[in-house]
Order: sequence, then structure tokens, then C-alpha cells
Amino acid sequence: MNKSLSQKLKRTAILGGLGIAAAGLPVFLAAPGAATKRQRAPFLGRNFAHRGLHSEDRSVPENSLEAFRLAGRAGYGAELDVQLTKDGQVVVFHDATLDRVCGVHARVDEKSYDELRLLSLCGTNQRIPLLTEVLEVYAGRGPLIVELKDGTRNRELCEKTYAILSDYPGEVCIESFNPKIVRWFRLHAKDLVRGQLATVTWDYDGSVSRKTAFMLSHCFFNFLGRPQFIAYRIGHRPLSVRLAEALGAMRFGWTAHNERAERGRDGVIFEFYRPQRVFRHPG
Repeated sequence: MNKSLSQKLKRTAILGGLGIAAAGLPVFLAAPGAATKRQRAPFLGRNFAHRGLHSEDRSVPENSLEAFRLAGRAGYGAELDVQLTKDGQVVVFHDATLDRVCGVHARVDEKSYDELRLLSLCGTNQRIPLLTEVLEVYAGRGPLIVELKDGTRNRELCEKTYAILSDYPGEVCIESFNPKIVRWFRLHAKDLVRGQLATVTWDYDGSVSRKTAFMLSHCFFNFLGRPQFIAYRIGHRPLSVRLAEALGAMRFGWTAHNERAERGRDGVIFEFYRPQRVFRHPG
């Protein structure tokens, strides 16, 4: 073999290797983590009441004790949101600010729990609950999805939420939009099923850079947390998300407003209608 041909073959081999590596990169980035059949079973084919079984007219407020009492009584799974108060209490509340639900112009993490408990949810007699109070009311009557909200004290939130959930006898999993929060649970709480929340690129709406929004929407940060389910906004899912599902990630959808959302999914987070509790039994 002459020297020129040898060099051409070497360059071809290098380029071929780079091509194979590039083709495998999306798989590495988007691949999910493994979950046992026992871990998956409580969540498969279940409908989860979004922020509890709250009402569209807000007479039963979202993330209220009454909303979770009703969800448990109806036998639904439930989804809830947690974040920290100024004094480090884990409360169940969705927004970073109090404006929409409590009519107060302030951030949740600027208030102590004693201050927050004085506020009304949607003008009712319901108050912002502690995570421990919600768990006591719900009492394991269905599986729970706990979403950890992104903030400035994420490690503290992870540690305190996990400590509380470790004492809870019911079935529970966690999820977050922040892949670093999912990663914390991958490293420190292997017993808990973990999920990556995601949505289409434009929904991130300037909260992150355009490049980061693209990566998040395509679940290309899965290599950090190796989530065992993907909870994606109902509608178009990118090819990379469908790849993660094909590789074993459970397929959750949010937020459903009719039973059509159950098709092709393993779990559904719903609001403002009454679906059946279980739509597909795990096989």
C-alpha cells in the first residue's frame, strides 16, 4: 500500500469515527435513566390532579389542602409544587410571586411562613400549606408527583424535600424543569423515581438563553439527571424526546383538559374535568 493511499484511508477512518460519535451524541444527551418494574408500577396509567383537584372558578384553590383532600377522596394521583419560604419552610405553592393567587405583590421567598399563613388563597378560607400538611391530608390515597420549583436555594430545597418525603409512606416521585435539581436526586436519592419537566422552546419565554431553551426543550440535559420519566407539555414533542421515550422513559403529559391526552401516554396531569382514575393497567 503506498503512503498516499494509507493517509487517505486514515483520514477516512477519522472522519468516519467522528461521524459515528456525532450521530451518537443525541442518544447520550437525551437517554433516560433506568427504573425497575416495581418503581414504575404506581405511576403507569394514572391520572394526576394538577395542583390538586382545584376548581376552575377558584372556589377550591390550586395547591390548597381542600384540593388535595378532594383528590385523595376521589382516588386520583396528585401533582403539587414546592418551594422555600424566607425562613426555610417547604411550602406548597406554584408561582414565585404571590400576586396571582394571593393578591399580594411580593415573592414567596421574601416572606416567612408565619407571614404567608395569614394570606388567603383566591379569596377563600384556604391558606398556603406546608408540604407536611399536604402529605398528612392526602395520606397515601394515590401516587404523588412533587415538582421542585427552581430558585436561589435549590440544594436546600432538595435536601429538605427529600427528608420530608423519606418519612412519607405513600408512593411519590419528583420532577423539575431544572435538570440540576433532577441530578441532585439522581446522586442523593436513588430510591425516588425522578422526572424531567419540559416544554417547547418558545415557552421558556426569555427566562433562559435561546440556546439553553433549545437544549431544555429537546431534553438534551438528560445526561445530568437521567430522568426516568419525561413530563412534556401536551402537543408536539421533538424527536429527541420521543427518542428518550423509546429508550425507556415513561411518557407523562401536562396539562390535560380532556381524556384524549391519555392516548400514547403512561401518565397524565389533568385539570378541570373528571377522568377515570386509572386508564391503563401496567403490564
